Amino acid sequence: MKIAFYDAKPYDKVWFDTLAGQYDCELKYFDFKLNAETACLAKGAEVVCIFVNDNADDETLGILHTNGVKLLALRCAGYNNVNFKSARGKIHVVRVPEYSPAAVAEHAMALLLTLNRKTHRAYGRTRDNNFSINGFIGIDLVGKTAGIIGTGKIGRVFAGICKGFGMDVLAYDPYPADDLDVKYIGLDELLETSDIISLHCPLTPDTRHIINAVSLTKMKPHSIIINTSRGALIDTSALIDALKNRIIGGAGLDVYEEESEYFFEDLSDTIIKDDELSRLLTFPNVLLTSHQAFFTEEAMREIAQTTLENVRAFAEGAVLDNEICYKCDGPCVKQDKKNKGRCF
Repeated sequence: MKIAFYDAKPYDKVWFDTLAGQYDCELKYFDFKLNAETACLAKGAEVVCIFVNDNADDETLGILHTNGVKLLALRCAGYNNVNFKSARGKIHVVRVPEYSPAAVAEHAMALLLTLNRKTHRAYGRTRDNNFSINGFIGIDLVGKTAGIIGTGKIGRVFAGICKGFGMDVLAYDPYPADDLDVKYIGLDELLETSDIISLHCPLTPDTRHIINAVSLTKMKPHSIIINTSRGALIDTSALIDALKNRIIGGAGLDVYEEESEYFFEDLSDTIIKDDELSRLLTFPNVLLTSHQAFFTEEAMREIAQTTLENVRAFAEGAVLDNEICYKCDGPCVKQDKKNKGRCF
């Protein structure tokens, strides 16, 4: 099958090209993002493969369908950038439900450790032959309380890492896990009692801006918030106000609410026009990375393999285990037997 890749980076090509020969498929790479203006370039491809910042809205999906695209393959776990209502009955949508929960959880801890002990600032200082440690004081993590919002696979791994550091772990999730050895409490109580708050929930209408002006005031003045999930879980404007007024202690962010124009790109010779992003970059108690939490060799291999397995299953008329269904509002559980176990 012919696959059109949007927002393809050099590292995507390395991993997909390595496996493509095993799957009898032809890959065409575009370095720009999918949207209504670029969708027409997928003409001739049966499959379109996209990432987190591509835009599969109603207009874009209509153009893809008109041009013969039958499958939208997300090479990521999140799918908030797809209009599933428009896709249903026209284009099947599959994803990579998991690749390396450890990769994301470990990066969340890396953000916390770096932000707490200021190692990123210490590196810059010593490179200038400045060996002063003034301003670099941190806290012991042992005995502190970590509050985890969302206890899916990544949240579970992060809970284990926190326990390894001797931290007490609290959790909030509308659907608590019976087999996870943590204490589940209400969201307000978690915000009020946690020293560290880490977000590991998907972006949905219910979780959008789950961290906002009100919730930030409930947090401890020294608390640190970590987000390796989706940027819009946090109201950026409210976060900036909280940081300016010292309502919280700091933030480690691998995602940003309006990241699509900036993240994954080299903009070192340009001026950032996003005032909120620019403001975040000025805070000494904010550590911002460019959506790299997933970026390990193990995760990239799994992403490429699962994506191509999804395509092969579609081509062979097999059950699409990783299909996302509009009616199910997530992984398809109402598959139609008349359609070989597919959503439609």
